[in-house]
Amino acid sequence: MGDARTAEIEHNLAVVRARVASACRAAGRAADEVTLVAVTKTYPAEDVTRLASLGVLDVGENRDQEAAPKAVACPPELRWHFIGQLQRNKARSVASYASVVHSVDSLRLVDALTDAAVRAGRDTPLGALVQVSLDDDEHRGGAVTGIIEQVAESIAASPALTLKGVMAVAPLGWDPDAAFERLAAVSARLRISFPDADWISAGMSDDLESAISHGSTHVRVGSALLGNRPPLG
Repeated sequence: MGDARTAEIEHNLAVVRARVASACRAAGRAADEVTLVAVTKTYPAEDVTRLASLGVLDVGENRDQEAAPKAVACPPELRWHFIGQLQRNKARSVASYASVVHSVDSLRLVDALTDAAVRAGRDTPLGALVQVSLDDDEHRGGAVTGIIEQVAESIAASPALTLKGVMAVAPLGWDPDAAFERLAAVSARLRISFPDADWISAGMSDDLESAISHGSTHVRVGSALLGNRPPLG
């Protein structure tokens, strides 16, 4: 794919990787401690394939109805990260292609994903992150204080899921440093009981430096890689 679009993505990828490396140096961390998850929602499978050709194998999607056909059309070595709010009736589809779900925020969703992963006959357990509500707003995605530990315990007890860690989005209007500092504290608290749950999925195109400074292990980058998204159809 030696075309203009590939060259554009290659340039953007170099810029993002340089930002990640710089942020890691500033935080006294190694660059390979942070995984770049390319968020490809609204972009065609061809762009995902271009990213794969450039060495980006971790791909994030928000909507099952878009992700499922892309997973079939794209290279099999990709690792699909489901990062959007997940309806329980989509759990079976997501469990058929995703490596990890970043947005697990309720006990009912844990049960749905467990059932779905068992039915999918997966070779490996489905990874799961507890999505944390940093502002304790029950009307948006994320487990609120008091529920986070319950969701983590339920994932850890599941025969078909693996507790990977935590995920959050900085709430609108919040200083990113304050948001990601709070998430780091939640992660540290969970790792007392679940030391292997060491993923922190945090940081996007605009705030990845702040997230990395507070221990993010997975940054979810879309527009900085692929350009401003067209409106959803």
